[in-house]
Amino acid sequence: MTAQPAFPDMILEPLVRAALLEDLGSYGDLTTRTVIPAGTRYTARIVARESGVASGMQVATIAFRLVDPALAVRVLVTDGTSFDKGDTLVEIEGEAASILSAERVALNFAGRLSGIATQTAAFVTQTRGTRARITCTRKTTPGLRMVEKQAVLHGGGFNHRYSLSDAILIKDNHIAAAGGVRPVLQAVKARASHMVRVEIEVDHLDQLAEVLDEGGADVVLLDNMDTPTLAEAVAMTGDRLVLEASGNMRLSRVAEVAATGVSFISVGALTHSAGTLDLGLDF
Repeated sequence: MTAQPAFPDMILEPLVRAALLEDLGSYGDLTTRTVIPAGTRYTARIVARESGVASGMQVATIAFRLVDPALAVRVLVTDGTSFDKGDTLVEIEGEAASILSAERVALNFAGRLSGIATQTAAFVTQTRGTRARITCTRKTTPGLRMVEKQAVLHGGGFNHRYSLSDAILIKDNHIAAAGGVRPVLQAVKARASHMVRVEIEVDHLDQLAEVLDEGGADVVLLDNMDTPTLAEAVAMTGDRLVLEASGNMRLSRVAEVAATGVSFISVGALTHSAGTLDLGLDF
C-alpha cells in the first residue's frame, strides 16, 4: 500500500485518552495493581493471529505512552503495510503494570482499524486495471470517523467527505424537498460558493439526463443501478462529469462495476461491516 501521512499525535490523543479513561474507570487497573509487584518489567509484543493490512499502530502507540511515557514502544509493521499471521507488529518494553493497563485499548483500536484496512484492500484489489477508486462513506462509528477514514487510506482506498460541511451532496430526499433535479441544481448555482464541489444522486437515467442538461454539478452519484445501467450512464456522460457508483456494492460485484468505467465506487461496508482483525498481546 502507498504510505499515508500520519496525523499529528496531538490530534489523536483526546480520542485515545477518552478510551483509556473509559477502560480504567475511577480507580485504574485494579487487577494489575493487586497482583503485579511494582517494578516488574517485561517485553510484550502485539502479534497477528491472522494476516492483513496494518492500521492503528500509531493509535496503539499513543495508548501505551499516555499510560506511561517511560514505555519503549517500537512499531515493526507500520500503518498501511501488509503482514502475515504470526508477525510481530509492535514491541513494548517497560513496567508490566503499564503495559497491561493500556493493552485492551491499544488492541481494540489496532484490531478494529486493521480490519477496516484489510477489508478495503480486498475491495481495491478488485479494481486493478480500471480507473475506479474505492471510497468510503460517512457510515462510521460515532466518534471514530477520523481514524476509521484513515484506515481506509491505509487499505489503499480513498475518502469521501468527512462531514456534512465538506461539500454539497444532494441526495434523493433533498431533491424531493426542493421539487426536483432542476430546482435543486438551480438553487446550488444561485447560492453555493464557487469553492465548494457539488455532487448529486440520481436513481435512473432520466435524472442523469436532467443533470447533464441543467449543469451545476461536478459529480453524479449513480445510486443502486444495475451494471448495464451503470455502463449506459458512463456512455451518456463521457468525461463531462465524474461518476460514482453506490449501493449494493458487494465484494463479488466490484470488479464488474469497475469495468463499466465509473471513477469511484463508494462502499459503506468498508467501515460499517468490517470485522476486527485478531491481534493479541503476549509477554
